[in-house]
Amino acid sequence: MRKYEVLQRIENVGVVAVVRAENSQQAKNIALACMNGGIDSIEITFTVPGAQKVIEALTEEFGDTLLVGAGTVLDSETARIAILAGAKFIVSPAFDIDTARLCNRYQILYMPGCVSLTEMIKAMEAGADVIKVFPGSLVGPEYIKAVKGPLPQAVLMPTGGVSLDNVDQWIKNGCIAVGVGGNLTKGSSEEMTKSAKEFVDKVKSVREQ
Repeated sequence: MRKYEVLQRIENVGVVAVVRAENSQQAKNIALACMNGGIDSIEITFTVPGAQKVIEALTEEFGDTLLVGAGTVLDSETARIAILAGAKFIVSPAFDIDTARLCNRYQILYMPGCVSLTEMIKAMEAGADVIKVFPGSLVGPEYIKAVKGPLPQAVLMPTGGVSLDNVDQWIKNGCIAVGVGGNLTKGSSEEMTKSAKEFVDKVKSVREQ
């Protein structure tokens, strides 16, 4: 799958599920629940031991019907492990030039975490495809409008602090998608599916306004 296709998939739905699973089976259950609710992009964080095995298992299980990426990627070594396991996008809590170069080399979508405009510009100059506004809870949806003033070309996706109560504001203010963790991936499968559908419906609703 080409990089632009991955970006299009993420933008189309507008929600990426951030999954901190303890094992492949739990990740699979969360993925299925999210898919049933309309979310087909999930980020497996490398805070979990053996995250690459989870990525590999999900990629083998679902193929292109599920877009599996790697999160909490701190360096290029981890990024390469994730890519070899099948990750279609790489997400970092902060910008790292070596990770940017590696992702560009393999033509894999890179989303570094940035807050300040200086960080964002440096990441964009290094070829970052999407700027992960992180932590989103620190700045809030209004910050997106402030950034879009001087940087209208910035492709932004917040993670942290995104909820059903404010997801519409993030999208309305100019984000192409949002990353959602605990507010989406906790509870029973039925509860996760319900939450996923509510997030997807709210994003769709604000886009249609």
